[in-house]
Amino acid sequence: MSIAATFARRGHVLAKNIVPASSSSVGHMSTQPDQSTNLKEVLAKKIPAHNKKVMEFRKEHANTVIQKITIDMVYGGMRSMKGMVTETSVLDPEEGIRFRGYTIPECQKLLPKAPGGGEPLPEAIWWLLCTGDIPNEKQVAAISKEWASRADLPDHVVQMLDNFPSNLHPMSQLIAASAALNTESKYAQAYAQGIPKASYWEYVYEDSMNLLAKLPTVAAMIYRNLYRDGTSVGVIDPAKDWSANFASMLGYDDPMFTELLRLYLVIHSDHEGGNVSAHACHLVGSALSDPYLSFAGGMAGLAGPLHGLANQEVLVFLNKIVKEIGGDYSEKQLRDWVWNHLKSGQVVPGYGHAVLRKTDPRYECQRQFALKHLPDDSMFKLVSTLYKLTPDVLLEQGKAKNPWPNVDAHSGVLLQHYGMKEMSYYTVLFGVSRALGCLSQLIWDRGMGLPLERPKSHSTEGLMALAKKASSGGS
Repeated sequence: MSIAATFARRGHVLAKNIVPASSSSVGHMSTQPDQSTNLKEVLAKKIPAHNKKVMEFRKEHANTVIQKITIDMVYGGMRSMKGMVTETSVLDPEEGIRFRGYTIPECQKLLPKAPGGGEPLPEAIWWLLCTGDIPNEKQVAAISKEWASRADLPDHVVQMLDNFPSNLHPMSQLIAASAALNTESKYAQAYAQGIPKASYWEYVYEDSMNLLAKLPTVAAMIYRNLYRDGTSVGVIDPAKDWSANFASMLGYDDPMFTELLRLYLVIHSDHEGGNVSAHACHLVGSALSDPYLSFAGGMAGLAGPLHGLANQEVLVFLNKIVKEIGGDYSEKQLRDWVWNHLKSGQVVPGYGHAVLRKTDPRYECQRQFALKHLPDDSMFKLVSTLYKLTPDVLLEQGKAKNPWPNVDAHSGVLLQHYGMKEMSYYTVLFGVSRALGCLSQLIWDRGMGLPLERPKSHSTEGLMALAKKASSGGS
């Protein structure tokens, strides 16, 4: 039996005719949001207008100094070093994330939602990240429909996913499948034929749309193969939105799980360009690697314990508390436990952030979701009590500059409440979400013609010589 026939027999998503977004001639960007439902046409107007603004800005301020670089920044992982351009979002230490200028509460209020739903659709944040405009319902519906039409997987990727051993981590499977999908790259094919640089973004756009369409299918196959005995992911329903199809393929039919998934996919989508996954994708893409390979590089970074695995560590930590002091604890008992835990040299996972100096707005919107939909969940109550006690303990012990919770302190508890208890899979969900940010950034990287990223490095001896010269006044 052929691979395609096997695929069909198992009920996986079958190949469909891909309907690419049409190109348009370059025009002038309107001061009002474009009402076209074709995202590619909207970008074809915005990118040249933005590039003109950047060109004029660079001409006027090319030699303007914006930051002094210190030895500590060089040794400290380049944190706080301003050295790259990311158009899609900005992270303020005191305010939190803004997607194209909009806070998370503003996005929850302004972005279109599914009929009867209360959370914004990921298709809407994708439009916002790409264009800077709040989309209307027709524009969002057009993205949903287009992703449904592009969701097929090539046979070789299906075969590869089905043949992976059960002990291969789900993130390793996502990375491998993302890279293998580059057989479908429109950008790689066009580049090999010698397309002009000004057209790169159009093909990166096509690849990005195709990859976003296919990722839920890939992720659902990984989940079903690992945790549901290889049962079928079913078929894509063109009448459903991206998250609803994803939830269905995962095997979850609770409407509230789908609502949670929409919220999760939106708030994890983008976090400036300096985080490991976004930066890695940007870096690999700067070598003109196609979006599939660039995204795979970003996911290899997301798989690290210091980036995408933190939500698992939080759940392990919460379960440890319950095991040691039980579920019927007083605030004093919990405070004492946290105090002793920190004094023993361990950390409270989910607290602190490399940039933020306040409670992560992504934590707060998840907390509001829990207060509304699962206020009596025992693990949510534990998270809430920790939120009440832990910051003061961290401040008193001097353990953190930012003693407030981040996004990871909450997300795992919500997923577990609705039945997704497979912690090793959570980072795959994070990866599907982060694709929205990584790929929208990649479109703009190529649209702006950003160069190969290649910062200069120093040896310790070289830095010592520079420091000596600086301390002596440069003589």
